[in-house]
Amino acid sequence: MTTLEGRNGTALLVIDVQNGVIDGAWRRDAVVGTIRSLVDRARAEEVPVVWIQHSDDVVAYGSEAWEYVPELSRNEEESLVPKHYADAFEETALESVLAGAGVGRIVVTGSQTDECIRSTIHGGLTRGYDVTLVGDAHTTEDLSEWGAPTPDLVVAHTNLYWANHRAPGRIAEVVAAADVAFTAGSPATIPG
Repeated sequence: MTTLEGRNGTALLVIDVQNGVIDGAWRRDAVVGTIRSLVDRARAEEVPVVWIQHSDDVVAYGSEAWEYVPELSRNEEESLVPKHYADAFEETALESVLAGAGVGRIVVTGSQTDECIRSTIHGGLTRGYDVTLVGDAHTTEDLSEWGAPTPDLVVAHTNLYWANHRAPGRIAEVVAAADVAFTAGSPATIPG
């Protein structure tokens, strides 16, 4: 139902599952395992997997903190989109990568729920994409020391409000990883 004409494909986004981002995150191992399963399914169904990789003053480009976690590996032909802002669309090649593959629906996984995940799901919806948030495939660190809710509540609240989010001509939804339906149709190819 995307508002992006002629773009009926789906892509799986893996956002910032990097050593320095997800280390110490709530349910880290379970979330990484769930994302790995989704990546395997997407590949098997010929659905593009797009890897988003953040860098800034804390997660320095090329550092060990910047590297993706060892449990996940990108295939050479899969796109890698570097970013410097929370919204993976902001000043990146993500829109052109998705447009080139005819993608109008993104399935979102990764870290951090209260920063890059929220920014990207909103960024995608406002740009015309249908956005599926995988409710058990995103996480965040504990920032309650600075007044934030605990990570379990951040994830639960994000799932709650995104499941009830609406926009004209677009779909916002939350589904469990086991219920993700990739609709490849004619396989989209995203260059690496």
